[in-house]
Amino acid sequence: MQYLPYPEDGSNVTGRRLAGNSVCKRSRRSSTRKRTKQQGQTHSHLVSSLRKKRRGTLQMKAEQSSKEKQPRGLQNSQEEGVKMNKKLLVDVDCGVDDAQAIMLALGDPSVQILGITCVHGNTTVENVCKNVLRVLQACRKLEIPVFKGADKPILGTSISMGNFHGQDGLGDAPDASAPGLDLLHRENAVSALIRIVDENPGEVKDGEELGANCITVLSAYPESVSASQVSLVATGPLTNLALAVRMDPSLPGKLKGLYIMGGNTESRGNTTVCGEFNFAADPEAAFVVLNDYQCPTHLSCWEFTCYSQLPWEFCDAWLGQDSDKARFMAKIFHHSMEEAKKESLQDACLGCTGFISCDSYAMAAAVDESFITETDRYPVSVELTGTYTRGMMIVDTLGLLKKTHKASIMKKVDLEKFKKMLMAALK
Repeated sequence: MQYLPYPEDGSNVTGRRLAGNSVCKRSRRSSTRKRTKQQGQTHSHLVSSLRKKRRGTLQMKAEQSSKEKQPRGLQNSQEEGVKMNKKLLVDVDCGVDDAQAIMLALGDPSVQILGITCVHGNTTVENVCKNVLRVLQACRKLEIPVFKGADKPILGTSISMGNFHGQDGLGDAPDASAPGLDLLHRENAVSALIRIVDENPGEVKDGEELGANCITVLSAYPESVSASQVSLVATGPLTNLALAVRMDPSLPGKLKGLYIMGGNTESRGNTTVCGEFNFAADPEAAFVVLNDYQCPTHLSCWEFTCYSQLPWEFCDAWLGQDSDKARFMAKIFHHSMEEAKKESLQDACLGCTGFISCDSYAMAAAVDESFITETDRYPVSVELTGTYTRGMMIVDTLGLLKKTHKASIMKKVDLEKFKKMLMAALK
């Protein structure tokens, strides 16, 4: 407390003291407000400078790290001036239609596949890995990393794989020059999914792009960064994706989008009475993914693929192209084409008598969203306990599930664009 000096004339000292106190308090409050304002301005300036400096430093480090980590083939593509603006992660159970989907993506120069993760499904996961490597060899893209994932469903109860794609998944058409499993990356597929998404975090909202190794920016300034640059395409059972979200619950929020081939909308099964193969092969995984992945989700379901068939005449022209890729596809697709033309299978395909590349629809949507021309948007889930309906996708048209997240269910697509994408895949 401050006091004014005693008056020489003996006037009221107490009053002078109180008055002095009041003046001093107002003065101190004014000074405090000024200091606080100045400190706030200084703090804002420092935070802004820190963010700019950190972004610049991380951008330089990210670019350097990205160049060091990138396979030589990807560096060459960028050095040659090919602009890659679609980053995809692909999770497959590589049968013939998975191979067609992978080749469709690789046929678009704007697409960069960051990695391919393998899961049980059409065949054993070991065969899946071999098949992916064969496809990449045919496309001269062996620099793309391949990771081995789950070899069985979450509950460990497998269903019959059938023989549509052959026992090995690629039409039982062996290749003596096929690459060996020594080319697989040692990292598990689930860890690879999480890591690759983290290394491609997206863009700063003011337009500055962040590269790999910018996790510190995401954690320090989450409001400044948009979702990942990476879209995830899943064309097999969803076991790897379910395990990934259990390991890192924040994973879905980092994805640009999720594209799934799987599920059904009219309770029509192709494996069980009411179950589509990819969902029926691991119902628990499908349940986890449809309920825990809150990112933009696009579903290419069984009935939709049947209604979107192409004529066999197109398939003949597609396979008849004069290229090594077309000859490779003709070789591995021969068995499945013979199976597809059997009357019993046509009944399972809702009377379809044409060419269906189930997994390629989801991939085409991920490559070019304008491919989709009509969708339904509903909350979805998966039945887990029904005697006949286990693995069936639930479409909640009445909103009874009380879910806020809605999936986009493909209804119609641009089939002429689809044909062009398929043709480009085998050139």
